[in-house]
Amino acid sequence: MRARRFVPLAHRVALLLFLIAGCGEDQVRHHAAEQYPERLSAWGLMEKRGDTLALHPSTTVYDLNTALFTDYAQKLRAVYIPEGQAATYHPADTFEFPVGSIISKTFFYPLNTNQAVMTEAAWSGDPSDIDTRKHHLVETRLLVKQADGWDALPYVWSGDDAYLTLTGDLQQFSLASGETLNYLVPSKNQCAYCHATNHTAGKLLPIGPKARHLNRPHPVSGENQLDQWQRKGLLRQAVLPFPANAAMDDTKTSLAHRARSYLDINCGHCHNANGAADTSGLLLDYVDHPADKLGLCKPPIAAGSGSGGRLYSIVPGHASQSILSFRLSTTKPAAMMPELGRALVHTEGVELIDEWINNLSGECR
Repeated sequence: MRARRFVPLAHRVALLLFLIAGCGEDQVRHHAAEQYPERLSAWGLMEKRGDTLALHPSTTVYDLNTALFTDYAQKLRAVYIPEGQAATYHPADTFEFPVGSIISKTFFYPLNTNQAVMTEAAWSGDPSDIDTRKHHLVETRLLVKQADGWDALPYVWSGDDAYLTLTGDLQQFSLASGETLNYLVPSKNQCAYCHATNHTAGKLLPIGPKARHLNRPHPVSGENQLDQWQRKGLLRQAVLPFPANAAMDDTKTSLAHRARSYLDINCGHCHNANGAADTSGLLLDYVDHPADKLGLCKPPIAAGSGSGGRLYSIVPGHASQSILSFRLSTTKPAAMMPELGRALVHTEGVELIDEWINNLSGECR
């Protein structure tokens, strides 16, 4: 777990005044679907001011217990809910947000002195620590709640603003390791691939704003995020006890809890009973599924290169023989999982899942 940072009161006041000055007195602006602006700044959510990224004071920064892996990119998450309105709590599903809500996720990388991307550097989670001389802003994805549902919009950073790029983008970054990263900014349609968590209904939903992901200390204040949302009037009908996924590096929690939490956020949006991967029969969302649905001794529905020559999704005690481990650790387009959003292997994530599988008992017959 991250250690709480003490932020002096004077610094907090200065930061608040800066944010207000940075974004001016303008309100966040909600745009109709047929009038989406070319520039991210037209939404009023954030603005690049000098070497700092300033968020509008009416947005709320948040973090997740364990996050979806995206080629080691750092992510600044923030939510805007129209004044006087609130999201409705649900113990398991995505919160219900009012029309006009906007969720933003800004992807960026720390840079070394040679301006190469660093994949191992940590970020405090405090927006004021993003120095654009030392960090490369890549993209900001918006989820906008319209009257007929959520809409996904990718904005790509260039200079002092980000620009709407509905067809997506492919960028190449030099890594500090000397390798080259082919980074995919998803198209509007590709965003829907993951966010249509109910494949039958086909409507987009946010993935992160669920109680079990948000039930953790705020990255700056240390206050529990669900408590904070209630205190600020952003969340209603919250009922204790709150469920909580585990941070993947929190060794104070059980190995199984950490592994299931990782699979939930990285795979569960497709591998659930109603998701795009429901035909696979492999269910990886954090629900009490039977062992075979979770993958233990489960043969694949369709054989092929995606199996890596392995017979079962999970072979208890043998990660090297398990399809799940193979698909998480390969970068072959026809075999890797998730299919979108990564070109690199999440080494720490694979190690966690391998350790979990290797500690499972049982025998496939």
